[in-house]
Amino acid sequence: MRWKGRRESSNVEDRRRIGAKGLVGGGIGSIVLVVIVMLLGGDPGSLIQNLQTGEQSTYTETAEDKELAQFVSVVLAETENIWHDIFREKGSVYREPKLVLFHGSVESACGVAGSSTGPFYCPGDEKLYIDLSFFNELHRKFQAPGDFAMAYVIAHEVGHHIQNLSGVMSNMNDLRSQLSQEEYNKYSVRLELQADFYAGVWAHYTQQQNLLDSGDLEEALNAASAVGDDNIQKQTQGYIVPESFTHGTAEQRKRWFFKGFTSGDISQGDTFSALDL
Repeated sequence: MRWKGRRESSNVEDRRRIGAKGLVGGGIGSIVLVVIVMLLGGDPGSLIQNLQTGEQSTYTETAEDKELAQFVSVVLAETENIWHDIFREKGSVYREPKLVLFHGSVESACGVAGSSTGPFYCPGDEKLYIDLSFFNELHRKFQAPGDFAMAYVIAHEVGHHIQNLSGVMSNMNDLRSQLSQEEYNKYSVRLELQADFYAGVWAHYTQQQNLLDSGDLEEALNAASAVGDDNIQKQTQGYIVPESFTHGTAEQRKRWFFKGFTSGDISQGDTFSALDL
């Protein structure tokens, strides 16, 4: 992605040098975050472990981290530009989210989370939370290298912000108390695939601005595939349990991202009404 020299967002909050510490025993904030992580299709088990044991670490920024921080700030700025335009065309006003950089653990309006939670969006404070070490994990563990693979992750979390602004998050929260876990998982998959679609819409307009390098689309598609539920379950436990899927298969995630990328039309991203995911 051709990002160097471009505007950085003013909505980045750097908490990496704060010696954040996980809350032993949790509390109301921790319970809220567990619910939010489940709502967004994450693994609450690893989060609960972090809350029970606590995490504390100091941080010294490396040259690599400094460049990564600049990169995510530019990507966030590009999402701001594009979503402002899209909302304006629809007669609405886009409310920008903030992006919080953290190291080790972080406190949000949804509670306390550790690095192992991965990037997440908290609708309570309309902020994206990212530990930059995740991008190394994306490269090494998930075999999804490249700067546009990282851009896809940010754009996906911004996609959750779009869902929050449109009321989808609130609807999902209402469903949680009405459905069994297995039935709710099906809606969670649709939530995540829609966020992938919105990431693809953003990439569509980024390409129109001639900001993509050769191979960038493939990097994003590879990342979307790598974090599919089937791929993750194969890697972590050696077998697949479809009824436990919360994000969608590798093929589904690639397909919905690509649909957003090729269409650039947010009206085509109603995953909740789609008969064929």
